Amino acid sequence: MKKWTVYIIKTKLDTLYTGITNDLERRFKEHVSQGSKTAKYLLGKAPLELVYIHEVDTRSEALSLEAKIKKLPKKDKVKLFI
Repeated sequence: MKKWTVYIIKTKLDTLYTGITNDLERRFKEHVSQGSKTAKYLLGKAPLELVYIHEVDTRSEALSLEAKIKKLPKKDKVKLFI
């Protein structure tokens, strides 16, 4: 069974994007390509840097962790990866 990953991407504007996937390599390439599969929030904000990765067993766990991270103030998100 594939693991799910919660990830944070830092943009050239020093903003943070949080997402989930079950194929991190593919998903990050989609974001970097700035093509049709890129998250709208990330369009035009390249270069992108993957700064946080956390694997969990289920999609439900990933969604729960993503929601918790998204509620954090930026300063607390930054503490996750520095």
